[in-house]
Amino acid sequence: MSEETFGVGPEYHIPDALWQQMVCVLPSPKARKKDGRPRMDDRQAMTAIFYVLRTGCQWKALPRSLGAASTVHDRFQEWREAQVFERLWQAGLLTYETLKGLDWEWQAMDGAITKAPLGGEKGGQEPDRSWQARDQTECADGRPWPAPRRRRGGRQSP
Repeated sequence: MSEETFGVGPEYHIPDALWQQMVCVLPSPKARKKDGRPRMDDRQAMTAIFYVLRTGCQWKALPRSLGAASTVHDRFQEWREAQVFERLWQAGLLTYETLKGLDWEWQAMDGAITKAPLGGEKGGQEPDRSWQARDQTECADGRPWPAPRRRRGGRQSP
């Protein structure tokens, strides 16, 4: 492991062997038009980006030892536009294919769209029908629904 720790624990460091593979995917830095601060080290920037992605913290909550949040975010945007992360993902898949093998014939996508189990805030969204229209609906057996009780003040419950 290199001596650069960037002020975070070892679990957030990019191992040297992995970093050597990542360097091949990074674009060369853009030519500088004017003098100013030197460009942030690519390894430090990638460490900071992975820190944000791994911890889920906001950019502004990034530890200062990893760099200025705006600088790290700018580098993230630059690399995102250059498709660095997509190429890293592809390289990772190819490496895994070489080491373990992938069944390219079988693919699966996982996802779910369901109602939140706790339902969120009370009140929720406004209904798409007026109170009068809902008051006039009928039960399946033809009887009208009981009239809703109205509360005083605030939003009315159904």
